[in-house]
Amino acid sequence: MSERSFNRAAVDADPFCGWPGPDPDAMPEAKPVIRAQPFRWRDPATIPPREWVYGRHLIRRFLSTTAAPGGVGKSSLALVEVIAMVTGRALLGVSVPKPLRCWYLNLEDPMEEIERRVVAICLHYGIKPAEIEGRLFLNSGRTTSIVIATTTREGTKVAEPVVEGLTRAILDNRIDVVVIDPFVSSHRVTENDNAAIDIVAKAWNRVAEEGRAAVELIHHVRKGQSGSTGEYTVEDGRGAGALLAAARSARVLNPMTKEQADRAGLPTNRGYFRADNGKANLAPPPERSEWFHLVPVDLGNGPVGGSDHVAVVEPWQWPDMLEGITIDHLRKAQHALKDGRWRENAQSKEWAGIPIADALGIDLDTAGKNRVKMMLKKWIETGMFEVVTAKDSKGNDRPYLEVGQNAN
Repeated sequence: MSERSFNRAAVDADPFCGWPGPDPDAMPEAKPVIRAQPFRWRDPATIPPREWVYGRHLIRRFLSTTAAPGGVGKSSLALVEVIAMVTGRALLGVSVPKPLRCWYLNLEDPMEEIERRVVAICLHYGIKPAEIEGRLFLNSGRTTSIVIATTTREGTKVAEPVVEGLTRAILDNRIDVVVIDPFVSSHRVTENDNAAIDIVAKAWNRVAEEGRAAVELIHHVRKGQSGSTGEYTVEDGRGAGALLAAARSARVLNPMTKEQADRAGLPTNRGYFRADNGKANLAPPPERSEWFHLVPVDLGNGPVGGSDHVAVVEPWQWPDMLEGITIDHLRKAQHALKDGRWRENAQSKEWAGIPIADALGIDLDTAGKNRVKMMLKKWIETGMFEVVTAKDSKGNDRPYLEVGQNAN
């Protein structure tokens, strides 16, 4: 008889006596009950619309991400957007239907630094304390640790008390938007472990779902790994791609290049950056991106020349190179090319833009040259000038410009 055999008579006399208990090796494993949910047609008018809370980037019950290299302005941008939502003002050109309640958690900086940034934003945009009090919530990682998941020898585990605590705080304060800055400080898992990051992202998704709030995760990009164009895309976020996969909306910030500053007629590219939402092949050209500018704000908290200066984000528009150009300018341009042979190539000493710039009083510095090039491009497209092929002095075929339709 085996060690697990028992005395039947004893059991019949006393059911709780002599039974060695179930053999765990022989017990079948409990299987989860999963049922397929049949589809039931529903009147489309009864389906609630998506609850976008800020443009087409932040949406209630979903994750959104913003990735950028260090020092570009991602934290400054996030805070100005938070203040815009709290006040209901379109500070950056994005309409906010009503004032919202926002919770910004900076997990790296001390509270005083966060306060400096908030005050600088209010000073720059003329926001009064009463407009933000009661709807803006701030926490510093120096005093409030938020670690939503950790990897140990047993694997990656979600910190359920943290998830529950975050959700309860969101519900208790009726918070609409939560911003975590930066994402890397909200967990203790290996960044390149796709499975671990997926667990972290799903934990944040639970917070968004159960708290019915939009959650924004501010993320870093991989150092020195921008794409073939030299610019970062949403796929360049640091670590595993599971975070990007979990986000409903993802955007990336890129600093303005020197070449772009020249095209825009700016003396420097410093302090300018743009935001693109989506994949690399869907990113709009620079002129159509959302552009921003960092401006210094004096807090006035010290002697002259000794006060703190804090960078604040404001919107910036790519200049219209054809702004102010009239029919009269076109007539003068056509008259300038009426006599002589002028090349289409802007690198040529016989470039058509030279006499046109002289006729219009435009200085052919970098910005001026770019403006004349844009004017010629537009006028060629509309038939005001025509590109023709002719022989140069050496007998080679070259593209030249001739006057097309006369300006009315």
